[in-house]
Amino acid sequence: MAASRGFLKGLRSVQSSSAIWWTNHSRPCVASGTQHSIRRPYLGQRRTFVAKATEYLPAYPDLTESQSTVREAIGKICSRFPDEYWLKVDNEARWPGEFQQAIAKDGWLGIMMPSEYGGSELGLSEATVMMQTISESGGGMAGASSVHMNIFGLAPVVKYGNEEQKKRFLVPLIEGRERSCFGVTEPNTGLDTLKLQSLATRDGDKYVLKGSKIWTSTAQVAEKALMLVRTTPLEAVKKSSEGLTLFYTDLDRSVVSVTEIKKMGRAAIDTNQMYFDGWRVPVEDRIGEEGQGFKMIMHGMNAERILVAAEALGLGYAALRHASRYAKERVVFGRAIGQNQGIAHPLAKAWIGLEGARLMTMQAAKMWDEDFASGEYANACKYAAAESAFTACETAVCSMGGMGYAKEFHVERYLREVIIPRLAPVSREMILNYISEKVLDLPRSY
Repeated sequence: MAASRGFLKGLRSVQSSSAIWWTNHSRPCVASGTQHSIRRPYLGQRRTFVAKATEYLPAYPDLTESQSTVREAIGKICSRFPDEYWLKVDNEARWPGEFQQAIAKDGWLGIMMPSEYGGSELGLSEATVMMQTISESGGGMAGASSVHMNIFGLAPVVKYGNEEQKKRFLVPLIEGRERSCFGVTEPNTGLDTLKLQSLATRDGDKYVLKGSKIWTSTAQVAEKALMLVRTTPLEAVKKSSEGLTLFYTDLDRSVVSVTEIKKMGRAAIDTNQMYFDGWRVPVEDRIGEEGQGFKMIMHGMNAERILVAAEALGLGYAALRHASRYAKERVVFGRAIGQNQGIAHPLAKAWIGLEGARLMTMQAAKMWDEDFASGEYANACKYAAAESAFTACETAVCSMGGMGYAKEFHVERYLREVIIPRLAPVSREMILNYISEKVLDLPRSY
């Protein structure tokens, strides 16, 4: 494990070549006692394609060496969890614990975490590749969501937590011994985060929390909760962004009611409404200063949007893989249906949309890693990826006809799950509002 993390950390400094020529040969490198085959830029042979859409997790020549290594290593883990596994856990609405533990075992839950707490200390770019690969393997949003919180969720703790908190909170999360949920959205506020009403009142060395949250994923299985609540009522602050405080603490089920919301897709990952009254949280579980929680939450917002974009793209590529293979093999009226432009052209357009969104998503991740203020790209890539992935999944179902509607062919599950990145963590309309105001300099509309 330590060897794997050290190797991956070293790879972060490797820069990709601007050349587009690649050798078919590869060299082995050792990580966690295994060999990974890594493609290297070489000026002797030109690749004439980016990646065959019919291949399982094809290599992308534009990825850096470290990104390629992440994709190969994650792909090997995912190959043990095929579409049939994800169909089963979806039908049973069962947490994919075997997959989550397999990812944890090889140290990947800490891909962006500091090495002193067991993390690999790689960038958002590598994490983006990881999440696309998980989704693209057939895991979709269920597979991605089973590890999503570990990848970005505790970014506020990494940045604003003290040393004792980092040791106490990050190590068990990275090792997969603890799972976490994230409580921000409330029933009466939706995306208007500054109007949160849940309140924490100081009582000696404890805070007493009272309120409710909604759309909180993984709360049925989580041991910990990252909670954003008010410590100063809204009417008592000068600015609505003030008075919000962040806590990371034990999920005390004796005073927290967790009710699952039945939903359209991603049945393997629970989504919930939470009610709490008398939830006593130690002062030492407060992250940073009281009243400064909103800026801490904002630290991880752009990263989450980029990761969700990657997860959406994975679904789109998986759907395209199934549909393209089916279109080559399905013969009707004496010819493969993929020979008909009415089938071929929509699939081709879907690939173009996905690939354009992927390149924007990788650019957004690169900007985030290099400390650019990347809000416009984080929002834009999430929008583009969600829309392109939806088009790809819908096209796949329609191209496969009745078989596309059948659960055993998997693409109907992709279509149900691809609705999620169109809605969360921010809606399409709010993204367009942001771009209109920040990029086009138009008057604010809300």
